[in-house]
Amino acid sequence: MLENKVALVTGASRGIGRAIAEKLAKNGAAVIVNYNGSKEKADAVVKEIESFGGKAEAYQCSVADFAKTEEMMKYVIEKYGRIDILVNNAGITRDGLLMKMSEEDFDAVIATNLKGAFNCMRHVARQMIKQKGGRIINISSISGVMGNAGQMNYAASKAGVIGMTKTAARELASRGITVNAIAPGFITTDMTEVLSDSVKEGILAQIPMKTMGEPADIAETAAFLASDGAKYITGQVINVNGGMAM
Repeated sequence: MLENKVALVTGASRGIGRAIAEKLAKNGAAVIVNYNGSKEKADAVVKEIESFGGKAEAYQCSVADFAKTEEMMKYVIEKYGRIDILVNNAGITRDGLLMKMSEEDFDAVIATNLKGAFNCMRHVARQMIKQKGGRIINISSISGVMGNAGQMNYAASKAGVIGMTKTAARELASRGITVNAIAPGFITTDMTEVLSDSVKEGILAQIPMKTMGEPADIAETAAFLASDGAKYITGQVINVNGGMAM
């Protein structure tokens, strides 16, 4: 389905990013597994992809760094000749209530989650225009759709991603490039595993389906948006949250 396509997935060493990288590879794409922190985890993703006959390699880069992100895109283009799919998944949290949130925690989240997505889109757009096609998939969050107490920085960054998605979609649509966002609800990942049982119970009470999602649920949606089946879909926010944001 994605044979001869080249995909770059940011923050792909674990969780949702890993699931997306593996799904795109299973569908035939060569995948660049971007990571910032753990080379060991990124290499494990590459090894897993290679174990089922897929193509992948790891690339270290903080997406918050404008120049380093440009270098990453240039590397991929020089080696593979193209970038067909960009998934902006890299994200961090620095939770805290408004009255206690530090400037450093606010800035760090905005730099990675919002500016990081901008950096990647900014540097991939020219190549996709040259190719006369491409798929950009931005990972937002239910927090960016509904807001969430204790996550002003995270919610702001993810709401910003939605605004950038719609703007980029308008700017790039005539060039054959689609830009969409996925807004996951509460997904079973490292980020949610650290929550207390009481917090998890409170979350489940708000979800009509009464269960958290899995990384695979987001990966399936991303794979669809990357496919030819989604060629006429752009500027959309796909909520994958068990009905939480109706």
